[in-house]
Amino acid sequence: MEQIPVQIKRLRRLNWPLPEPATVQSAGLDLRADLDEAILLVPGQTTAVPTGIAISLPDGFEAQVRPRSGLALKHSLGMLNAPGTIDADYRGEIKVLLTNFGSQDVTISPGDRIAQLVFSKVFHPRWIEVDELPESIRGAGGFGHSGK
Repeated sequence: MEQIPVQIKRLRRLNWPLPEPATVQSAGLDLRADLDEAILLVPGQTTAVPTGIAISLPDGFEAQVRPRSGLALKHSLGMLNAPGTIDADYRGEIKVLLTNFGSQDVTISPGDRIAQLVFSKVFHPRWIEVDELPESIRGAGGFGHSGK
């Protein structure tokens, strides 16, 4: 798997591992809740959970903060802005906007894996403005147009 150099800074000195993939072929690196004590998310509540890290990405890359499927299935936890984008020029703490979409309270404990970080190359378009777009089979058909 290709690697890119990414500088990382611990903002607090808690002993959580740096973000790492769960398996050799995992696309995402686990982000942990950098908390001094557990927090409670009641149904419908959203909170910004700190990860205790900041990064410096190389030009032409972004990092996407994505929800963890296990938290969604087991606890109805997700993210309002999934995926969240970390731009190459952002130097602040990465925080995860966790939302309790379920009907039960959920406890987030210090060190819990709360999201994943996935890196991606960024492409910007070279716009070519035209009067008409080429035809396609789908055309302008929108939401639900292609059926079930």
